[in-house]
Amino acid sequence: MAVPRQLPNTITIVRILMAPVFLWMLLVDGGADGPLRWWAAVLFIVAIATDGIDGWIARRYEIVTDLGKLLDPIADKVLTGFAFIGLSILGELPWWITIVVLIREVGITVHRLIVASDHVVAAAWMGKLKTLAQAVALSLALLPLWTVLGDWIFWVNGVTMTIAVILTVASGIDYVITEVRGARRGRSAA
Repeated sequence: MAVPRQLPNTITIVRILMAPVFLWMLLVDGGADGPLRWWAAVLFIVAIATDGIDGWIARRYEIVTDLGKLLDPIADKVLTGFAFIGLSILGELPWWITIVVLIREVGITVHRLIVASDHVVAAAWMGKLKTLAQAVALSLALLPLWTVLGDWIFWVNGVTMTIAVILTVASGIDYVITEVRGARRGRSAA
């Protein structure tokens, strides 16, 4: 079966376009624990799951592109960034967490865009682990499971969010160290 060359990138672009729809659904009723909250969480989970799908298709059919390497992490950051912002607007996540995460995400995205003409920086293993941890933590925080399971789920949400924030900061440090070492190697080779 022939797979269109741009299918992975199309899936990535759709993930970016889903982000504002998700945020609207989360905020439109003021964060009530009703149907829109559930649907917003489901949309987020489906959208973030496409991250693995587009990557798998690209690798499986050997249609990995520089555009895909650039867009894929941006799509993840847009979607997760909107989720962090939405939860903070609703008062369910401290703003300092959202600010720390956004500084890391925006800083690395800007750097990727600046160096894109020189080289494309693909997501490293730690960045992928960070995205997975954020996806789990945000999914749990977005789903109003406390209405079904009780308040103990807030403890689980706190643990998963702590792990996600630690991995976010650690992967940011890893990214900077890797880029600095690469730049040094580039200068010494020249």
